[in-house]
Amino acid sequence: MLHGRVIIMYIELLAERFYDYSLFIKGYSKDTIKRYRNTIKFFCRYNKIERIEEVNQQMVRDFFFKGRSERNWKPSSFISYQAALLVFFRWCVANHYIKTNFAEDIEVPKAEKRLPAKLTKQDSLRILEVAYNYPYDRQFLRCRNHAIFSMFLFAGLRKTELLKLRFTDVDIENLSIFVRQGKGSKDRVIPMSYTLAQSLKRYVTERNRLKRTCPEFYTSLTTNSGLSDAGLKHLVTQMRKASGVKFTIHKLRHTFATLMLEGGCDIFSLSKMMGHSDIKTTTIYLAASAEHLRGQMMKHPLN
Repeated sequence: MLHGRVIIMYIELLAERFYDYSLFIKGYSKDTIKRYRNTIKFFCRYNKIERIEEVNQQMVRDFFFKGRSERNWKPSSFISYQAALLVFFRWCVANHYIKTNFAEDIEVPKAEKRLPAKLTKQDSLRILEVAYNYPYDRQFLRCRNHAIFSMFLFAGLRKTELLKLRFTDVDIENLSIFVRQGKGSKDRVIPMSYTLAQSLKRYVTERNRLKRTCPEFYTSLTTNSGLSDAGLKHLVTQMRKASGVKFTIHKLRHTFATLMLEGGCDIFSLSKMMGHSDIKTTTIYLAASAEHLRGQMMKHPLN
């Protein structure tokens, strides 16, 4: 109440302030902001509301109950929506727009524990083979695309990390890759294998031949700028069709981790290379690697 007038706060306007706070003050990633934005829009559209004053405890409970009972949300979807609204309502309470965090008392389902999807060694080699032998019009595309899939399979980068990779971050001579501000705003260094180094050398030769000077390591064929998200998506679709192997970029990352364990890499070193905050996140790959477990079983003294 101000001078006898009620201040009406529209959720859309509040949300924009919340996104700015999350981005510039908390330092959350743009992907996290996008998840917050989608969740808040979905919540408002589902409940047909515009003002923060319209939100109440029963509305929030019904939203989550019907999500599970009528919309068949997976536990992961439920947890994601609850986490986003929890943070938004917490911000609203802290700024005195509402008095109660309505998402605080929502009981979340137990998350499903699934083994990460991965490719076999044979399928991984096939993707690399097809990426190099595909009938391209330009040699640049052959070298660049092979270097992209080599980076995923030999270094385990995330999609955004690869697209943001700078030319100065890749040190082929000293066999190291500097990942700048990966997930969780963490820097890390990944050692480069000789196999990956050979692929990157071929690409850099072609990159220099086309006189590419943009800061991004992976560049566009037609312009002096970094490879776009859409360009990478098109490339993955092209390679999936040509190789006959169904894969996603994240599956390539899982494959890297599993193959590293099967090759004898210790879990602590792998955790550092993957950029995991908690080594528990990395241990799931132990269960996903049958070859690794089989190798450990052979250490049984009676064998």
